[in-house]
Amino acid sequence: MADLKKLEKDIEKIKERNKRVEADKAWETSFLRRVLLVMFTYLAVWLYLQAIHLPNAWLNAIVPSVGFMLSTLTLPFFKKAWLKYVYNKRAD
Repeated sequence: MADLKKLEKDIEKIKERNKRVEADKAWETSFLRRVLLVMFTYLAVWLYLQAIHLPNAWLNAIVPSVGFMLSTLTLPFFKKAWLKYVYNKRAD
């Protein structure tokens, strides 16, 4: 009977862990996270360019921010390709 209780506790722990993992995955792939990262990237670059007195810092800070945004949008495509063609070949 004690083994059954232990198994039930272990299953509950696994379920709780799975909920946390699913929430983390949802955050990692969320649109809000990407928008925040682009905004923070823009702000950091803009502050740096302001500090070194570059003219039109607000405009020049767009380039790395857009580059970062494009990288976050294309990474899922490359991840799927890597999983399909590289990772699955290792498992065979």
